Amino acid sequence: MRSDSLLLQDILQATIDVEEFITGISREKFIESKLIRAAVTQKLIVIGEAASRLSDELRQLNTNIPWRQIRDFRNIAVHNYASIDDLIVWQTAIGDCPTLRRQVAKILGRDEP
Repeated sequence: MRSDSLLLQDILQATIDVEEFITGISREKFIESKLIRAAVTQKLIVIGEAASRLSDELRQLNTNIPWRQIRDFRNIAVHNYASIDDLIVWQTAIGDCPTLRRQVAKILGRDEP
């Protein structure tokens, strides 16, 4: 079983990857690009999977992070992929991922990458 520290590093790296994938990309380009949408969605699944494996203690110490919503997105993406709204993925990528990146970096005691 991976430690909380390693799982948090997975989350951090996935948020960095999402930022890399969408840097310089407009919403319209995102919607048009099956490749970018799939890459971002996959990283959000990685984030949700890692979040679901974190200890209850860590999640309880960091209630400012919406762990349940993160896990719920992963479940929808994996089990009901056809129902994913591309605009929600976009909003998550541009709005929630940068916030999560800062929060996780803080938990890990790192400066924001």
